[in-house]
Amino acid sequence: MPSILSSRQRDALRMAWRFVAPYRGRVAGALLALLFTAAITLSMGQGIKLLVDQGLATQSPEALRQSIGLFFVLVLALALGTYTRFYLVSWIGERFVADIRKRVFNHLIGLHPGFYESNRASEIQSRLTADTTLLQSVIGSSLSMALRNLIMLVGGIVLLIVTNPKLSGIVLLALPLVVAPILIFGRRVRQLSRLSQDRVADVGSYVGEVLGQIKTVQAYNHQDEDKRRFGLSAEAAFDVARKRIAQRAWLITVVIVLVLGAVGVMLWVGGMDVIAGRISGGELAAFVFYSLIVGGAFGTLSEVIGELQRAAGAAERIAELLQARNEITPPAGDVLALGLPVQGRIELQGLRFAYPSRPDSYAIDGIDLRVEPGETLALVGPSGAGKSTLFDLLLRFFDPQEGCILIDGQVIERLDPHALRRCFALVSQNPALFFGTVEDNIRYGKTAASHAEVEAAARAAHAHEFIMRLPDGYQTHLGDAGLGLSGGQRQRLAIARALLVDAPILLLDEATSALDAESEHLIQQALPRLMAGRTTLVIAHRLATVKSADRIAVIEHGKLAAIGRHHELIASNPLYARLAELQFDTANSETV
Repeated sequence: MPSILSSRQRDALRMAWRFVAPYRGRVAGALLALLFTAAITLSMGQGIKLLVDQGLATQSPEALRQSIGLFFVLVLALALGTYTRFYLVSWIGERFVADIRKRVFNHLIGLHPGFYESNRASEIQSRLTADTTLLQSVIGSSLSMALRNLIMLVGGIVLLIVTNPKLSGIVLLALPLVVAPILIFGRRVRQLSRLSQDRVADVGSYVGEVLGQIKTVQAYNHQDEDKRRFGLSAEAAFDVARKRIAQRAWLITVVIVLVLGAVGVMLWVGGMDVIAGRISGGELAAFVFYSLIVGGAFGTLSEVIGELQRAAGAAERIAELLQARNEITPPAGDVLALGLPVQGRIELQGLRFAYPSRPDSYAIDGIDLRVEPGETLALVGPSGAGKSTLFDLLLRFFDPQEGCILIDGQVIERLDPHALRRCFALVSQNPALFFGTVEDNIRYGKTAASHAEVEAAARAAHAHEFIMRLPDGYQTHLGDAGLGLSGGQRQRLAIARALLVDAPILLLDEATSALDAESEHLIQQALPRLMAGRTTLVIAHRLATVKSADRIAVIEHGKLAAIGRHHELIASNPLYARLAELQFDTANSETV
């Protein structure tokens, strides 16, 4: 393989071997079964020789019975060996794909969100499914075929030489002619195999993207354009696959012509020797059998090499995922611990941050801020001002380029990320709901919670009533992303989830935006219960929802423009006054 695979692909295949290595006992069993079946197959040539020379040539029924009896013994042994080999190899392939999928998923789910800014989730999903399935097919089938045929090739050549050195020379002369096209075509097949996997991933990515936003697609009557674009992606994948198939077809064709051409020449020379009495008919029959084995092994290897090259490309793509580095990790030295109970004091000191995809533009630009335990701080400002980015930094989805964040006086980069995030409960503008039951979604942050605790949280969030109207109540299965629930219902489930977690710091990101009046009223009733006794940060564009906050921070262009109460900011901050004027009656707003 070193002459066929690149160094990166060899590294990827070594990665694949690390997943197979724990089952080396079964691998050894499969190899023994493979050697056994190969030996049985090769020994059949001697059985054919005995059958022709002793059973047929001597006209002896007893010798014929013995030869046929030996043949059936070999057939039975071959069947048992094949069963063992097939079962063990298939088991290893299935076990491999399960292990590697778990390892890749466990790695991906721990990567920082910044990784997904530059890597499409749908493409990653394709690698996790299509590429691992290809590896399973290769390890569970193609690799076994390659090893078996390699053994048959070597054993067949040895037996050819032992049976008739003269005729063997004809076959061996053809070997360099067969190896050359494998090397020539192989490089092109390898390149096209990797490109083909990429195009297939593009197809899967487009499907996931369109079907995931099917309502928007149909609302804008975009189906025809999506059909056209998907057709282009599918045709691009087909075009690359066609080129790869054409290269492999040429490779197989050349190998067959050369190998069977050499066999034809050998049959002519051998037939002349039988006629001249220089060799027996059984010897020629055995030699033909071994020649066909060698030719078949070469043909199969030329096919399997293409599969191995595709597998090397797939393994390389999976290895890229496993090698992706998580930039948010526990500190290398001593890990600090927050005192219990957590008070919820937040301090931002000289905070500056730019997203990796936009390094020249600071989303947060020099913010200093302190939030006391139990205080409610509202964050207001135009879209893109950096409000949601502050939440990302608090949850340590990213680390700032300058400055630091402290929780109860501890720098969060010195805390374990899991311990840090247990301090927060998040209710976002578009709450994430997952495929599963209503109860599973509420207990998402506290999986050990009892049904009674789940129901109590739902009642406090004013969600119990609508849940009981669902077909199976708390056991009703939700569609993807809570499909079928209204915005207000999804928000109340998110609030119930946050109540159940009972974290000391609450993050509300536009929790009541874009809701109808009744839904907003129910959520406004649930929020005081949720906010009681907790440090709360509220992002809101609708100032009516934050007038009662202890303080309001005005964020503009990533900077803290002003901080104070509602009436103070109207008098002192032009931006806030303009926002208030747009949303309230000016006369009423001045009297608040």
